[in-house]
Amino acid sequence: MSLSRPKNTVATRAPGRTLAAWWQAAPLTAVFVLFFLIPLALILMVSFWDFNEYELLPGFTFKNYLAIFDGCGNTGELCVTFKTYLSTFKFSFLVWLITLLTGFAVSYFLAFHVRSSGVQTLLFVLCTIPFWTSNVIRMISWVPLLGRNGLVNQSLLGLGAVDTPVEWLLFSDFSVVLAFVHLYTMFMIVPIFNSMMRIDRSLLEAASDSGASSWQTLWNVIVPLCRTGIIIGSIFVITIVMGDFVTIGVMGGQQIASIGKIIQVQTSYLQFPLAAANAVILLSIVLMIIWALTRLVDIRKEL
Repeated sequence: MSLSRPKNTVATRAPGRTLAAWWQAAPLTAVFVLFFLIPLALILMVSFWDFNEYELLPGFTFKNYLAIFDGCGNTGELCVTFKTYLSTFKFSFLVWLITLLTGFAVSYFLAFHVRSSGVQTLLFVLCTIPFWTSNVIRMISWVPLLGRNGLVNQSLLGLGAVDTPVEWLLFSDFSVVLAFVHLYTMFMIVPIFNSMMRIDRSLLEAASDSGASSWQTLWNVIVPLCRTGIIIGSIFVITIVMGDFVTIGVMGGQQIASIGKIIQVQTSYLQFPLAAANAVILLSIVLMIIWALTRLVDIRKEL
């Protein structure tokens, strides 16, 4: 009785299929290179140029990077650059925390307390209504409400809750955070809601049968399974807030500084190399934050 050698079952990939895959990826690759990599390379290049009041001076110098941190090590207090970054981090953290709590609560209600898929869709569409108008209009809409003679102050005065109008409602840190939360909470709701809808409901029943309370089920089952949505929403919110300058300018009354606002001002004064250097530093910090968040979960594997 002769034994035949097993045939090699590993299929050889056809050259035509490999070439077709490259052709399919070529358009997206071209868009990525043209609109992402090349602009980033230009910003990095310009950040090492010199400039004066009239023109850009191509060359290679660290002058712009040194100017950003000029005086940061000579005084006992924080320099302007560090204070500005701390202010930006403060807004990013507060907005991230509030949008996370709000987005998780809304997503939990839609996913687990609304039984009808039709009602779920209706309520989800209602959450997207603010996106039907521009960000600037949504920000300006807060001015008649929060201003010194706005609806909120008039109501408080009418009820006798205060004797004078509340000044910190508008053009303050409060109004900036409020506008950010209003604008970007949806970026947290969508990925978390998507993660919750993919949870197997039998796991919740198993946790309940095992004697777990509602809070224990929430913390030990739902939150870990929503980790991917939380990370994706966090990346969206943090990266947008870190670079935003319009919201801070409008709702802060042009009195609150942020890195994005500094870059916008430098650009308006034609200080392009200095603005490019600030943009490179900001981008590096944002990329480090994204890297740290993606270490918590393998997004490509979970999606």
